[in-house]
Amino acid sequence: MTSSSGASRRQVLAVAAAAATAPLLAGAPAEAKPKQPKTWDLTILGTSDTHGNVYNWDYYKDAEFDDSKHNDVGVAKLATLVNQIRAERRGRATLVLDAGDTIQGTPLATYYAKQEPITSTGETHPMARAMNILKYDAVTLGNHEFNYGLPLLATWIEQLGFPALAANALNAKTGKPAFLPYVIKEVKLGGHGAPKLRVGILGLTNPGVAIWDKGNVEGRLVFADMVATAAKWVPEMRRRGADLVVISAHGGDSGTSSYGPELPNENPTALIAEQVPGIDAILFGHAHNEVPEKFVTNLTTGERVLTSEPSKWGQRLTRMDFTLTREKGRWTVTAKSATTLNTNTVVEDPAVLAAVRGQHTKTVEYVNRVVAQSSVELSAAESRYKDTPILDFINHVQTEVVTEAIAGGEYAGLPVLSIAAPFSRTAVFPQGDVRIRDVAGLYVYDNTLEAVVLTGAEVKAYLEYSAKYFVTLPAGAPVNPETISDPAVPDYNYDVFSGVDYDIDVAKPVGQRITRLVLAGTDTPVAADARFVVAVNNYRRSGGGNFPGIVKTQVYNAQQEIRQLLIDWAQAKGVIDPADFFVPNWKLVRDGVPVF
Repeated sequence: MTSSSGASRRQVLAVAAAAATAPLLAGAPAEAKPKQPKTWDLTILGTSDTHGNVYNWDYYKDAEFDDSKHNDVGVAKLATLVNQIRAERRGRATLVLDAGDTIQGTPLATYYAKQEPITSTGETHPMARAMNILKYDAVTLGNHEFNYGLPLLATWIEQLGFPALAANALNAKTGKPAFLPYVIKEVKLGGHGAPKLRVGILGLTNPGVAIWDKGNVEGRLVFADMVATAAKWVPEMRRRGADLVVISAHGGDSGTSSYGPELPNENPTALIAEQVPGIDAILFGHAHNEVPEKFVTNLTTGERVLTSEPSKWGQRLTRMDFTLTREKGRWTVTAKSATTLNTNTVVEDPAVLAAVRGQHTKTVEYVNRVVAQSSVELSAAESRYKDTPILDFINHVQTEVVTEAIAGGEYAGLPVLSIAAPFSRTAVFPQGDVRIRDVAGLYVYDNTLEAVVLTGAEVKAYLEYSAKYFVTLPAGAPVNPETISDPAVPDYNYDVFSGVDYDIDVAKPVGQRITRLVLAGTDTPVAADARFVVAVNNYRRSGGGNFPGIVKTQVYNAQQEIRQLLIDWAQAKGVIDPADFFVPNWKLVRDGVPVF
């Protein structure tokens, strides 16, 4: 932990070093020392990507959260660290910011968006209850804030005791900011007669919202480039008196995007620091990485911009420390640093737990409801590289829903294919009781079901793109399931098809891997001009992952959440039996020989 004790130790060493070089001759005339300017300090604490985590709880396992690195999660843990630092600083200026993706990601968040939506009940959202106790100074809207529609987002914002920022989310009709772009906070730096510091905080959300939540924002909001938006507002904030400018940005720092070039950059944090003068620091999120401290040099001024990203789910807290001097009415930052603190070092804050206890308990009861019996244990552990029944369960339900929906219409004669991704490596349907949390653990995203028409050529191109997920493994090379995939491609960007039979040859280069693509249960090659109705989630259909050919007009879109469709199917059947839906139709091969 960076703390004032570390700073004081450095000061002691500096004094000792100075003493060692002092004149040794008694009576030597004392030299006049230049007067050192008085310094003040400011601490900014940052969270991001809390994703509906308040308690240190895994709703899918019905147990305290734990992972291989023994991380903890939740706003309650973050609150303890924040309160410790505030106490340590004894009233000196301390701001707390969040960089977005707050109200989606756990069954707790889903429950108060879908089962008992706050827009209907008027109840305070659990993330508003928890964050209000922390007394945040500002939150930036992340892309997942838009998942449940603008009315629920507006309700949540109204419940917050602090501003929600998104300078680049613009009203589609007027072109003006649809949310508060920035705030300038006047803070007291502590001590008798201390001057005040005006801290400008600019919030930037992710342009990918236009793709990922097109159904919720199209015609209502447009999302401007994050770099250009910073370039517009930073000078304005300075003109309005901001002595220090901090950006809270929901975008990573890789400079790359998961979608094509038609939208502004998804992860431009480093570009903002390089290209926009006048920024002192950037708290960023979205990529779920831990970046304790990273300096980026501004190309215009040569100033070093401090950046930090505090991982995800409340596992880390960013701490930024600034040292400032004031001369002739102007503030100068003389030093700045950042670190991340691990929430597994502290207990949960009792006030936060108490505020959300009733909602947490209700969610736990809900996800533990039994919906069906499974005839055998079904696991997702091998779904990335083997055809497994549990992924076929998703595809079967999606196919059934779409087939029924298009019956009697112009597409009724076309074969229905379905696409699913292995979202979880740990999901299991145990033999016997299957609960809502088991199904939710398999399908962890709040996607809705859609369908489009693809040609045989488009299906093949799609499969080739998906197959880049695998590393190239020459025939005879050892195969390790742990390293079989390209680490640059997340599991959720690898898709499995049902309704056609195909082989993926991982010995061949990317783009040439679909060596067999035939109609289901036959040896008949899929014709390039064949037509299929393809069931797909809204994230993928709207361009998420940049898959080819899938962004087109839907032939089915009833705004039905896939997770709920899976729960409803299981409940209606009462039994989950692979014999009802498991059809092995794809495999990994090398030169035609199965890998597994």
